[in-house]
Amino acid sequence: MEIEAATPATKVVAPRTSTGFEYTFPAIRGIQAGREYYVSMCPLRLIPKIFIFEEDELSPELRAQRILNKGRLPALTKYILDNPRDYVFSALTASVDGDMEFDHLGAEGNSFRTGQLRIPMDARFLINDGQHRRAAIEHALKENPDIGNETIAVVFFHDSGLARSQQMFADLNRHAVRPARSIGVLYDHRDSEAQIARSLAGRSKVFKGYVEAEKSTLSARSRMMFTLSALYYGTQALLQGLELETDAATDLAQEYWEHIDKALPEWEMVRGRELSAPEMRRDFIHSHGIALHALGRIGNSLFRESVTPSKWKRKLTPLKKVDWSRSNADWEGRAIVGGRVSKSHQNVTLTVNYLRTHLNLGLSTEEQRVENAYLRGEA
Repeated sequence: MEIEAATPATKVVAPRTSTGFEYTFPAIRGIQAGREYYVSMCPLRLIPKIFIFEEDELSPELRAQRILNKGRLPALTKYILDNPRDYVFSALTASVDGDMEFDHLGAEGNSFRTGQLRIPMDARFLINDGQHRRAAIEHALKENPDIGNETIAVVFFHDSGLARSQQMFADLNRHAVRPARSIGVLYDHRDSEAQIARSLAGRSKVFKGYVEAEKSTLSARSRMMFTLSALYYGTQALLQGLELETDAATDLAQEYWEHIDKALPEWEMVRGRELSAPEMRRDFIHSHGIALHALGRIGNSLFRESVTPSKWKRKLTPLKKVDWSRSNADWEGRAIVGGRVSKSHQNVTLTVNYLRTHLNLGLSTEEQRVENAYLRGEA
């Protein structure tokens, strides 16, 4: 009965003339901040028709949304089409500029909260959150119309003007935080590269028990040597472009990292409790993400050039002579910038170049360009 007291009216009216035709949605009524709102299920085929995005040409202060980033759409669309049995989209949030009439099923309890929401077809629907999902649904429907009868949750608010819509967008995104990349890898069962990284973390003597699976940065006191995201990106670079089944790729990656382990005695010292992980991270850079990524790129080039393990392992022999200590001035500007390890693409390339030089391996055209810029002081 509290909802009944908070909502003395069941109709929200905006100054618009109706055509007499309307959408009818099964809905649940709720209250937030004293305002009525409704939650319904909307067939995907209706999403592009009723939620029209036409604000691209307006200046930011006149829009209630950010401009659509069309670069995001192919991946979102592919996600729907590639996973028709188990894709998941969260609810869209929309403001309705027009009449909304809610016919509840009864006067008390759940009957008062549930019913049908009727909205004139000439009302304007403004998406406050989810315009990229809406656009991806539109693109996916063109390739697979069969998903049109599936539904997505939509939260309807009454449109209280541009300022209110802009505030809703700000509030909905104010506390949105992307999860750490490591936990994304841990929970992603579609990505074969994530599966490989998890397998390595669980079975390789190099990584087992020493990989942080939830965070993408290690605290100063962490006993872990690596983050799962660093292992993921390093192994992704290692296997890039190699057409291998998941099991074969996992075996090859494990063989590679366990061979690298032989050239980095500090890794073994941490596992043997002769050196603590915090001390190793403090004094060396070879357990940081940039080092794993660079070593992965080195390995990838060797796999492409060397047919047998004996050949690529032999070419890695000089790796034992590389000075990985932070005190090595050669790392400044390459892996370290201003005293801090940098993971930028340019610094990864400069680290790769340094290792290639020590391994007597040539540089690619792009690597040479980055190296020349660095030597000229432009990096």
